[in-house]
Amino acid sequence: MLAIPTRWADNDVYGHVNNVEYYAFFDTVINAWLIREGGLDIHRGEVIGVCAESRCEYKAPLEFPETVEAALRVGQLGRSSVRYEIALFREGADEPAATGHFVHVFVDREARRPVEIPERLRGALERLVVDA
Repeated sequence: MLAIPTRWADNDVYGHVNNVEYYAFFDTVINAWLIREGGLDIHRGEVIGVCAESRCEYKAPLEFPETVEAALRVGQLGRSSVRYEIALFREGADEPAATGHFVHVFVDREARRPVEIPERLRGALERLVVDA
């Protein structure tokens, strides 16, 4: 679980967090995990993750100044790709405000061709795998 504070700029004219920000929350919880637990070097690493697919189902609005609690798990782990499953909660809430998924394909930074997920990254991702 990662706590992500909302910002004033996240709200739209209707007084709730704009839908595009939910995807930023997805990206934040995923990359925070990959960097912290998997050792992903986003600036100089030979391997990077690129988004191949994403989806969000909105269930309840979020608003500034709430803190979003982002939960992350891995639904499918392949040779070069991973499907994350994410839930966003209002702080302390039992039911999610949004759920979704995000697929990363790991590629060579220069060639942009799929590569096998590096061992340390794979180890971090394996800890998040849920049984079907």
